[in-house]
Amino acid sequence: MANHLQLDITGVEPEVGAPAEGRLISGDPQFRTWNLEEADGGLYAGIWEGTPGKWRILYDEWEYFNVLSGHSIVTEDGGEPVHLRTGDRMILRPGFKGTWEVVETTRKDYVIIL
Repeated sequence: MANHLQLDITGVEPEVGAPAEGRLISGDPQFRTWNLEEADGGLYAGIWEGTPGKWRILYDEWEYFNVLSGHSIVTEDGGEPVHLRTGDRMILRPGFKGTWEVVETTRKDYVIIL
């Protein structure tokens, strides 16, 4: 087994989902997640894609992501909206509360630590 992993989703079936019950604000967003790495200690890495809509997000985990395509707006409760487009990166820390709005179908790669 190699000690490296390329984030290649060719031939990988994504998990399909949507916002958790009670969190949807608008639209009918659908998610596809290609979770390509799960490591001991609660580390996950892969690629996520969401279609247009808006929902509440509440983070218990730490997440770094890089937007690969699309346009989303992340807004922390009491904060200013942050527009995210191709090449933008962000870290969401445990305790983050706010909204995620996909304006144009967005794809990101991510690393999550529980």
